Amino acid sequence: MQIDVVGGGSLGLLYGAKLADAGADVTIWTRSMEQAVQLAEQGIRLIEVDGISERVIRVKSEWMEHASLREWNKDQNSKSAGYNWLLLTVKQTDLNDHLLKKLALLTNGPENEAAAMMCLQNGVGHLERIQEALPNLPLHAAVTTEGAKRLDSRTVAHTGKGQLWLGEWGGNGRKGDETLAISQKMLVSMLQSAGFASSLSNDLENRIFHKLLINAVINPLTAIYDVENGQLPAHPAREKLMRELYMETEHVLVKAGMAMPEDGWQLIIDVCRQTSRNISSMLSDIRAGRVTEIDAINGGVTRLAAKHGLQAPLNLAITELVQALHPKAE
Repeated sequence: MQIDVVGGGSLGLLYGAKLADAGADVTIWTRSMEQAVQLAEQGIRLIEVDGISERVIRVKSEWMEHASLREWNKDQNSKSAGYNWLLLTVKQTDLNDHLLKKLALLTNGPENEAAAMMCLQNGVGHLERIQEALPNLPLHAAVTTEGAKRLDSRTVAHTGKGQLWLGEWGGNGRKGDETLAISQKMLVSMLQSAGFASSLSNDLENRIFHKLLINAVINPLTAIYDVENGQLPAHPAREKLMRELYMETEHVLVKAGMAMPEDGWQLIIDVCRQTSRNISSMLSDIRAGRVTEIDAINGGVTRLAAKHGLQAPLNLAITELVQALHPKAE
């Protein structure tokens, strides 16, 4: 199976390494030429979940600026039932017009070749933007709870096993495609062979909402208070703000179509406890001086509220506060 992984961050390196190790024909497409060269020459250094075992996995790697030179697999026996897969693992903050043009080049194959994309971004709004730029591309949303941390440009630590749910995004109005359905099952099988607990989901929109609910509470507040996940509910004032942000966000997402979680507040607390020593991606971005995904997460909640005639003043205030802590997106 031919798989292009766009992004050399934590998830890109993790999925790229384990899929290549399982026998997939993987190419990692990176933002910098330096990382592409290093991965191609030295491979990905993968530290397993136990934190001790490690190995080097060889992969192909290319600089994203060379997308127009992409070589399509000529081996007919290795095709993914007519579809090659692109795994988009970059953050929403990296999804700009320049990258969209490069993605168009990567997915514009020769006659009798087709590509499909699986998107692993947090927040909301990215699928609509990709669909507008690439209207004929089969888009798939994915939700994962897999834990990964990039230690350097070629080293990734697998910090926690999770699950991945995958499904075609209905927003592009595509009709059913039997060939694509076969390819979806083949991708899930390859992901499972690589060690990822993966499945197709008919309830993916709800899973996206649930993950957005979790991210909208934990990520910005850990960033603002500068604490690990487990420390967030440990102080009464922080827990009070968590609960208020949770209640506002849940109300907006239910109005937008989310099925009410059985005990959403307890889910938030459980995630904090289960990932007690983790540094959220938003806090990591602020500490490193990088642009965060606050606009896609809490900003996304605020826009959903406006769309449905609601107000989300706490999400708006949280968005503006976190934006004051990091550089503005270009």
